[in-house]
Amino acid sequence: GGTYQGVFRNPLADPYLLGVAAGAGLGATLAIVDVANAATVPTWTPLLAFAGAMVAVTLTWVIGGRSMRSTTATLVLAGVAVAALFTSAQTFLQQQSSVQSIANVYIWLLGSLANASWHSVLVVIPYVVVCITVCVLAGRALDVMSVGDDEARSLGLSVRSVRLLVVAASSLGTAAIVSVVGLIGFVGIIVPHIVRLLVGTSYRRILPISVLFGAAFLVLADTVARTVMAPSELPLGVVTAVIGAPVFVLILSVRRMGNS
Repeated sequence: GGTYQGVFRNPLADPYLLGVAAGAGLGATLAIVDVANAATVPTWTPLLAFAGAMVAVTLTWVIGGRSMRSTTATLVLAGVAVAALFTSAQTFLQQQSSVQSIANVYIWLLGSLANASWHSVLVVIPYVVVCITVCVLAGRALDVMSVGDDEARSLGLSVRSVRLLVVAASSLGTAAIVSVVGLIGFVGIIVPHIVRLLVGTSYRRILPISVLFGAAFLVLADTVARTVMAPSELPLGVVTAVIGAPVFVLILSVRRMGNS
């Protein structure tokens, strides 16, 4: 979330901006509905979800980011178009499926750590390490890009190369995590904002601290999901939205008061 906000210079940017969520959702739906059509979520769902997410991001970059004149707005618009296409395909697959399969799709889409295991951690940790390393090391470049693309180029920064590297690393890490735990929203939006209020606007500080704050927030949300309706468990995505939406509104209010 922090790197997307930095590279797109947009405080509303999050890891799902370029179609990661739509691609992963289509891949998971394909596994649950079209491939297995079973009463349970098949074991290869994470693999297809990861593949779908990476296909979506790659397609977005091919459409909106190949040209040297491409801008962040072009890339975002391409992401919106790809997300709409993949979401439409997912909806079509759901219409052809059974009620139980649809229920399983929605359970996966809302996100949960219930089915995650240490094996899941071992599978995704290489991608996560690459993502964190690249993004944290890109903090200085993102600080330079915050003044604008043209100004950053005049300072000798290869804006397109940095954008490609950061977007690729962020999307890779996001796709890996989403493939295991499903779609969990708001974490990538609100955590960097909270960190920004605490440590300032430099991405050299925002990004490494966001790693810790993001993990802590997710553990807190999961604890609430497991206990508030025990022995039942709420979908984790619902909890993060319930916590995240008011916090996000509060952050926007604080920023507005500060600007005034």
